[in-house]
Amino acid sequence: MERLRYAALALALLSTGGGVALSATAPPSPAAQGVEGDLATARMLAAMLQSARGVVSAHQSEINDPATGDKHLPGRRVLAEAVDRFRAQTGLDPNAVDPKSYAGRLLRAQMDAIIEVMDANQTTINQEGVGFKGFIPATFARLVNEAFERRVGGEASIKVTAPLPLVRNRQSRPDPWEVATIADHFETANWPKGELFSQVTGEGKNQRVRVAVPEYYAESCLSCHGSPAGELDITGYPREGAKLGDLGGVISIQLMPQ
Repeated sequence: MERLRYAALALALLSTGGGVALSATAPPSPAAQGVEGDLATARMLAAMLQSARGVVSAHQSEINDPATGDKHLPGRRVLAEAVDRFRAQTGLDPNAVDPKSYAGRLLRAQMDAIIEVMDANQTTINQEGVGFKGFIPATFARLVNEAFERRVGGEASIKVTAPLPLVRNRQSRPDPWEVATIADHFETANWPKGELFSQVTGEGKNQRVRVAVPEYYAESCLSCHGSPAGELDITGYPREGAKLGDLGGVISIQLMPQ
């Protein structure tokens, strides 16, 4: 029944690019319902992470302002702004997702993780006399993903990774499945830009639905990852020399089959 409740949601999400598109007139098969539900759940989780990370990116100048103490960025404000971005990106209200469903439980755990991470880092964010705080979107996303996994246990996991030469944090290194997905799909010339890749892996209790969502460098990313290649950015890492629209990362999601 949970799959059926998400048939319309999946169609709405999958029509925005990538995944499996179904006829609006013919009812989906049970197998297709499973695929739709998993991809819809993964797209929601990826969209919420991107939305919250976008909020932190938009407030970087405030966060790094040494002359101001309280930045007025508590967790609930950041979540509210993330929800606004999520609605604009997906056309969906995350609060309308059934909180008792698998997708609803995961989405609310992720939203709670956003609040937790922001509230836990208020001392750093609000420190006066210090410019660059190191609370950048990538760090925020990693902390949110860790807090999310603590909340959901083995039900799901989210990780932001990238092609191996672009990985700056060893914790974000791609595993063999992610390496293959990047090389065999996202880095190929004929892969539709923005389309996700999904696959069921493992057997029995180790079976997982794995979904990878490619991400591309936006203008705001290039201050750290753009040119000139090799020059140190504000975080102390050498710039990669990336160009606008280059593949820059992958949101890798693992879901337990429902």
